[in-house]
Amino acid sequence: MKWTLPNILTVLRLLAAPGVAIMFLYFSRPFADWAALILFMAAAITDWFDGFLARAWGQETKMGAMLDPIADKAMVVIALMVIVGYSDVYWTPWLVLPATFILFREVFVSGLREYLGDTAGTLKVTKLAKWKTTAQMVAIAILFSRGVFEHHFGMNAIGMDALLIDQVLRGDVEDVNGLAFYFHGMVWSGRLGLWLLWIAGVLTLITGWDYLRKAWPHLRED
Repeated sequence: MKWTLPNILTVLRLLAAPGVAIMFLYFSRPFADWAALILFMAAAITDWFDGFLARAWGQETKMGAMLDPIADKAMVVIALMVIVGYSDVYWTPWLVLPATFILFREVFVSGLREYLGDTAGTLKVTKLAKWKTTAQMVAIAILFSRGVFEHHFGMNAIGMDALLIDQVLRGDVEDVNGLAFYFHGMVWSGRLGLWLLWIAGVLTLITGWDYLRKAWPHLRED
C-alpha cells in the first residue's frame, strides 16, 4: 500500500469508526456525545477531502479505492448502532426502522458486489447514492448533537420539560432562558436529524432497488 496523504486520511477514517463506539464505552455523557460528534464530523469531512486530493494529485490507488467505501459503511453502521443503542425510549422506535433500511441495504448491496465479482462494475456508485450518503452523514451528525443538548443537564426531553416548567413557575427568568436554549436545541436537532434519517432511509431503498435491477441480468438462471 502506498502511504499517500489521501490513503492516510482514508485509514484514519476507518479507524475512527470504532472510535465513535469507544467514546460511549469509556467516557461519560455529554463528553462522549461531544467526542463522537467531533470524531464523526472530522471523518465525514475527510471522506470528501481524501477523494478530492487523490484525483487532484493523481494519487488514486487500488487500496484507496477498496478502503474508501469500507470506511464510509463502517462509519455509518457503527454510528447508527450507537445512536439507536443510547437513545431514550421516546426516540428509539422512530430511529429503528430507517436505521434498519440503511443497514439492510448496505449488507444487501455488499453481497451483490461480492457475488458479481468481476462484473461488479455494473454497480457503480450513482449520484443518487452519493446524495443518500450525504443525507446519512448529516442526519447522524445532527443526532449526535441532540445527545449533546440532551445530556448537558443529564436528562431527557421529558425531564427537561418538567424542569423548564418548574423554573417558569418560580419566575427565575435567567435560568429559564438558559434551559429554553438547550431544550429547543435538543428538540429541533432531534426532529431534523430524524427527518433526514428517514429521507436517507427512503433513498437507501431506492438505490438498493436500482442496484438490484442492474444486477438482475447477471443473476438470472441460464
